[in-house]
Amino acid sequence: MIIVGVGGGIAAYKACALIRHFTEAGHQVRVIPTESALKFVGAATFEALSGQPVQTGVFESIPEVPHVRLGQEADLVVIAPATADLLARAAQGRADDLLTATLLTARCPVVFAPAMHTEMWEHPATRANVATLRAHGATVIEPASGRLTGKDTGAGRLPEPDQIAALADVLLEHPGALARDLEGRRVVISAGGTKEALDPVRYLTNRSSGKQGYALARLAAQRGAHVTLVAGNTIGLPDPPAVDVVRIASALDLQAAMAEHAAGADLVIMAAAVADYRPAEIAQTKLKKGADGRSDALETITMIENPDVLAGLVQSRRDGGVRADSVIVGFAAETGDAQGSVLDYGRAKLRRKGCDLLVLNAVGDGRAFEVDENSGWLLGADGNETALPLGSKMAMAARILDAAVARVGAAR
Repeated sequence: MIIVGVGGGIAAYKACALIRHFTEAGHQVRVIPTESALKFVGAATFEALSGQPVQTGVFESIPEVPHVRLGQEADLVVIAPATADLLARAAQGRADDLLTATLLTARCPVVFAPAMHTEMWEHPATRANVATLRAHGATVIEPASGRLTGKDTGAGRLPEPDQIAALADVLLEHPGALARDLEGRRVVISAGGTKEALDPVRYLTNRSSGKQGYALARLAAQRGAHVTLVAGNTIGLPDPPAVDVVRIASALDLQAAMAEHAAGADLVIMAAAVADYRPAEIAQTKLKKGADGRSDALETITMIENPDVLAGLVQSRRDGGVRADSVIVGFAAETGDAQGSVLDYGRAKLRRKGCDLLVLNAVGDGRAFEVDENSGWLLGADGNETALPLGSKMAMAARILDAAVARVGAAR
């Protein structure tokens, strides 16, 4: 059973989409709002979405002892939105309504998704309450930045329901996924495909959606890291909460951005799909067809090789441009052929690139690219090889970060 707690903030309406996600995934959901939350969304709405009764006080349904039983039976508790008041009451161990009483009896993972004005989020009292909750084993995710109530903009916006749901799902599957083991670390991640221009209209790219890199960035930020995401062609993906996003287009743009941002990083993850070649010349005007529908300029395009960004980062680590104790993770998308298997090509690429870890994906037939699930292998420079079972890209991100964090710790 999943308990969805709803605090009394304007973002309470977003809890409805979160409840629907869990119920459609087959979970039994029990909604426990605060009295204030019911001023924003009525109990009938929560009951209709969850199919379960809604109550707020400890003196309702007394024979069932809900303030004890619900917490004991829960597999996961998600509080969204978690207001400043609710965080304070939970941190103090209060039990003055059904939700806070349930939190005291829950022994399952508990996730708070804060939502409040920036000044409230940044206040020392709120920061102390967040630290207390994390010290007690709860997960307090980082809020998004954006439009708040009225004209205000800043940190404190509730992350979108699908982002909260993705974190909750991976926590059910991988209990250590949101450990704060990257606190104070700097992480640089690249994602998406590069775009190599032919003319002002056309470009060459690949099928990378950027979903795996974005999952890594989202999870690294929630694990406490200061994350810079260098994003290529990632159409339609929202910026992950608490992540600095740098936009690039071409492989040369990516090379420059990674060289700049990776210099002081503890962990560098090259998840971007970099074009191996680019047109030797970019036409300044659109390349047009002739009267017969043919175009020599389009039919024959001279290509030149792009720099190997991953290998360049490894070399820069040797030369002092990137920290000597940094950990570098690469990605490889491979297909097997008559000369070798996917693993054969992945092992060869790991040796050639010189990175610490290589995430190897078998591609084709709807695998890896443009889908929400992924599988593959994690190859280590020390010879360790780990199969990554098919699962969500967030679950794969958790396994990759687990392996990378172990090496970051060993490098210090």
